[in-house]
Amino acid sequence: MPLTDAQLERYARHIVLKEIGGQGQQKLLNARVLVIGAGGLGAPCLMYLAAAGVGTLGVIDHDAVSLSNLQRQIIHDTASLGRPKVESAKAHLARLNPDVKVETHDEQLTAANALDIVSRYDIVADGCDNFATRFLVNDACHLARVTLVSGAVGPFEGQVSTFKSHLRDAEGKPYPNYRDLVGEAPPPGSIPACEEAGVLGALTGVVGSLMALEVIKEITGSGTSLAGRLLIYDALETRFRTLTLRHDPQNPLSGEHATIRDLSVHG
Repeated sequence: MPLTDAQLERYARHIVLKEIGGQGQQKLLNARVLVIGAGGLGAPCLMYLAAAGVGTLGVIDHDAVSLSNLQRQIIHDTASLGRPKVESAKAHLARLNPDVKVETHDEQLTAANALDIVSRYDIVADGCDNFATRFLVNDACHLARVTLVSGAVGPFEGQVSTFKSHLRDAEGKPYPNYRDLVGEAPPPGSIPACEEAGVLGALTGVVGSLMALEVIKEITGSGTSLAGRLLIYDALETRFRTLTLRHDPQNPLSGEHATIRDLSVHG
């Protein structure tokens, strides 16, 4: 369907980019993206994806807006306190861009529902805040053959990577996934949660925006994918560095003798 006059004006700065153009913008308008979490990373990611004209945005979160969220979760405001995060996010995105359809999932992602929910989308952006969910999302995306852009933050450092181990690289090897980066989840309580360790609010904006950028690149085919690489940002030192990730043939999800065939390992 041709872009309307209003869309040509709204997305004009994309359309003049030869790497995106009208064709790339149409891909964005036709895309379906699921964002895991409407928190510190999900908030800027959702806002930039909506501004970019991603046609359908799914958002899953089972939490409500609290006052301590507002230091970094910029999709919410004081008037939204106590409101489900998915509803607060949907209202903000509707004001930002009426082109975008927002599908809300006011529930926790579990082994029982993850594959069904993830399978409805073309690409997933994971901004969750715990290892158990990261492993669950990684495994669900691999099994559903859906590309995953994953972000995480500590107090002053963040990281982003793209995982698509259902596909193969130029050498014919599967791309790495989260299990190639983190072999297994650390014991519960061994790493302080955000409420204990703290987090610099603007850092989540940087990492969440990078996640949105990588999603846009995957949809439009522009630039170089972050698959096989881990981008790390040190906010205190104002330094970016990139590490190469390797596929492990012993990976239980995507290795030569994979043992994970479904999500039952997540209980």
